[in-house]
Amino acid sequence: MKIGFVSLGCPKNLVDSETMLGIIETYKMEITSDPAEAELIIVNTCGFIEAAKEESINTILQMAAYKKSGRCKYLIVTGCLVQRYAEDLFRELPEVDALVGTNVYEDIALVIQKVMAGERVLHLQKTPEFEAAKASAKAAAVRVMPRKLTTPSYLAYLKIAEGCDNRCSYCAIPFIRGPYVSKPYEQVLAEAKALVAGGVKELILVAQDTSRYGIDLYGSFKLAALLKDLNALPGLKWIRVLYLYPNSFTDELIEAFATLPKVCKYIDIPLQHASDRLLHAMHRFDKRVEVEALLAKLRQRIPGLVIRTTFIVGFPGETEADFAELLEFAAQQRFENAGVFKYSREENTEAATMPDQIAPEVMEERYQQLMAQQARISEELHQAEEGQTLEVVVEGFEEGEPNLARGRSYHEAPDIDGSVYIENAAGLKPGDFVQVQVAQGFTYEVVATLVK
Repeated sequence: MKIGFVSLGCPKNLVDSETMLGIIETYKMEITSDPAEAELIIVNTCGFIEAAKEESINTILQMAAYKKSGRCKYLIVTGCLVQRYAEDLFRELPEVDALVGTNVYEDIALVIQKVMAGERVLHLQKTPEFEAAKASAKAAAVRVMPRKLTTPSYLAYLKIAEGCDNRCSYCAIPFIRGPYVSKPYEQVLAEAKALVAGGVKELILVAQDTSRYGIDLYGSFKLAALLKDLNALPGLKWIRVLYLYPNSFTDELIEAFATLPKVCKYIDIPLQHASDRLLHAMHRFDKRVEVEALLAKLRQRIPGLVIRTTFIVGFPGETEADFAELLEFAAQQRFENAGVFKYSREENTEAATMPDQIAPEVMEERYQQLMAQQARISEELHQAEEGQTLEVVVEGFEEGEPNLARGRSYHEAPDIDGSVYIENAAGLKPGDFVQVQVAQGFTYEVVATLVK
């Protein structure tokens, strides 16, 4: 049985995909990158916002076409879109042989067995049948699920929690992924040790809210302690943390970022807006003055800090004055990296029923204006780096340019931020960590020369 796999969405979803691939490999099934050769295709979907839902549906239909044009006999769909719209998908997509929810993706091998036996499966929650089958496996004190990395060998994402309790008024994640559940501390450490033993040099910690890690299991925040233990792992080079929230950013966590040498001084902290009125409507926990105080403290206590954030434009009720305040805030703070999203009206969220929904053309205009401002800031900050020496991980080479490598410093997260282009780089290989000197800064990239 040859199995094709398509993974969509965020790094958290990618970890689920890699776990499913690892389980599949333990059953001696072959994984192919060519869907035309696959006898069974799995699509792990995203269902977060409208654009992601459209991409997921289009991908499902594209993969279903291989039932006619390729060797595909079975199509399985998993992930957030399934969890959110299972009944509709089961009814409207008869070409799909199984739908698997976000909480039971570890049952993928059993689902495959069922569809090969001729069943059409809708599997969204744990059942006695599936639990009994898993219980028959040999128990272990700390069970590390098999995992097949799809990232470069030197890089891996480590998911430390599932779900979310923040209940932002625009967000569907809590009713897709459920409440916040931290992964047990020993489990996280065991997974990290296994990844590092396999050659991973950069671990990227992810969860819907990494700063809350441990509060549900242990009654206190445990991310700082976890970073300290990860920092002690031999062979690990960088530890990067994504999706930190301002309301649970403790002094202990600030100290960890400031003092632990392997923890990248890179903070991803989604702020979403600067207007107190809109922050309240979004059910965010902080006011602008509190956010500004935290940002000042972070920059003062963590030398060399790079901050990434995200903003939403076009939230219901956003006035010209609100948007002007957001522009002023972003200009004042001069974030090294910032993403801008147009508000997506999601059913079953509180914001979807709010009055004063913003017209698409107004959203687009505000999006372009904030993006243009951030582009100017990014270019100025990159130009200010000229002459600095940075440590960079090599990711690959530009096609047809054996002397021009592409990489990242601690300033850039993979697939999110820009790149460092390294001249006179012949002989380097992906995964090498090298010293470079920045020669020229641009909007989203810098050009550097190798320090020999």
